[in-house]
Amino acid sequence: MARLKIYTDENVDIRVSEGLRRRGIKAFSAIEKGMVGASDIEHFKYASDLEAVIFTHDHHFLEIANSLVKDGKEHWGVIFVEMNRFSIGECIRRLAVYAEVLTAEEMINHIEFL
Repeated sequence: MARLKIYTDENVDIRVSEGLRRRGIKAFSAIEKGMVGASDIEHFKYASDLEAVIFTHDHHFLEIANSLVKDGKEHWGVIFVEMNRFSIGECIRRLAVYAEVLTAEEMINHIEFL
């Protein structure tokens, strides 16, 4: 069972992915990967290439995830939280728990709310 990897979209503060990496979690930021300005579908494709769950504040990602499953396609999962609901530190702490208790396989085609 593979460990969870987390890809943060461009609307997520880069400090989230940095904080996750300090905790030993494989985390990637759209900003660091040069994906700023990419379409939401491109973010899904990129995260899929990384075999990473997407962490986002963007409601469109929920719609895309559901559409992909409806069309018989897979994605590596989405973790969603409303912007500014939690501090950066709290997002890091909660995501670290997800990374400890969930496997990559368990997140396939799954949506979690932080």
